[in-house]
Amino acid sequence: MTDRPSAPTVLVVDDESGILQTLEILLRAEGFAPHLAHGGKAALEQIPLLSPDIVLSDVRMPQVTGVEVLAAARAHDPDVPVILMTAQATLQTAMQAVNEGAFYYIQKPFRNDEMLAILRRAAEHRQLRIENTTLKKEIRRRERRGTGAPIGNNRAWLEVLKLAEAVAPTDSTVLVTGESGTGKEVVARYIHDLSARADAAFHSINCGALPEGLLESELFGHVKGSFTGAVRDKEGLFTAAAGGTFFLDEIGETTPATQVKLLRVLQHREVIPVGATDARPIDTRIIAATNRDLEEEIKRGGFRRDLFYRLNVIAVHLPPLRDRADDVLLLAESFLQRSAEQRGEEVKRLDEDAAEALQAYQWPGNVRELENALERAVILSAGTSIGIGALPERVTERRAEPLVAERSTPNPTLDTIERAYIRWVLQSEAGNKTRAAEVLGIDPSTLHRKLARYEGDA
Repeated sequence: MTDRPSAPTVLVVDDESGILQTLEILLRAEGFAPHLAHGGKAALEQIPLLSPDIVLSDVRMPQVTGVEVLAAARAHDPDVPVILMTAQATLQTAMQAVNEGAFYYIQKPFRNDEMLAILRRAAEHRQLRIENTTLKKEIRRRERRGTGAPIGNNRAWLEVLKLAEAVAPTDSTVLVTGESGTGKEVVARYIHDLSARADAAFHSINCGALPEGLLESELFGHVKGSFTGAVRDKEGLFTAAAGGTFFLDEIGETTPATQVKLLRVLQHREVIPVGATDARPIDTRIIAATNRDLEEEIKRGGFRRDLFYRLNVIAVHLPPLRDRADDVLLLAESFLQRSAEQRGEEVKRLDEDAAEALQAYQWPGNVRELENALERAVILSAGTSIGIGALPERVTERRAEPLVAERSTPNPTLDTIERAYIRWVLQSEAGNKTRAAEVLGIDPSTLHRKLARYEGDA
């Protein structure tokens, strides 16, 4: 069962009560939702509150004319159809109405069927404009999803993207956490690109890269003469990001004094520039990120608890790349494709040994380290194939981990020992599953099933 579309709202404006009542009865009987405004002044008050689908207004009214109602309605919503009616039609008034953007101009007295036909056309026009706008937004959203979406098919990573997509349409503050290099700004941009603010600015700043005084000036702005070198007023990034998104990277690096000012921004949605006394309102969606454990920082007194709660409305935690081994080659392919486009060269491909080395490495520097390693490999590879010799030595050297950890259980189960041994053999063979299966004496398909089960149990 499909939902029926809601009745089109019509703001009916006239200074004659009899006309208002007649039109209300006529429109309601034909499936419209009429709202009455006795005179143009009342209409100006109702337009921003009602956001009507259609405006039907008399032209000649005291204080505020129908043409002024038309201008106000179009200023509030450029797509709203406005129908003007008058008992004293003149060519000059009609031309003015058309030039101002009136949808139709009808003369009183009118026939009911004539008025209803015009209103139906206006409703159809309105619905088409809404559908067209929605379609354009969806096309832009899909384009962004295709070109700007973070890359990965790992289950944990897909959960991150699912959460990002769910929170994107809201204006909620988001705190993105994860190790350095996991792609926190990429996810922040993804949230911005899928939001209603996508067409506005995305500004970012690394809070740990600037000294306190300069950081506050960049964040909040300053007024002329507020400190040595402040020769003119400066707009802060919170203000510059009006209507858009502001990404505060490494917010855990901020000082207590800056944290107090950030708390005010989140509580009151306003900033006070350095050296100023008056607060200035802002309209900015805030996304913050950190590689620190802020709850531990709170215990040590390095971060304000109240600021943490204000930031942590929606928490998005990014898994490290070592937990996304199945995404490594997918990411590598994307980087190599982008590198080829930037250089205007043919795409270089990883040979089997290089691919296995990338998968076996733990990537302590996460996605950023992978990208840097591939950039090096592209430069050092003369042909179109990237061999293992082009990769950094730290990536290619094998590190066998002990079969039993220092804090192993006193009596490990057979399953625990099997898992540890399989992973040790796999790492010893640089991630080559075929060779690992041979060493283990099992079929490769059996090995794949066991590894899939281990991942599912993780």
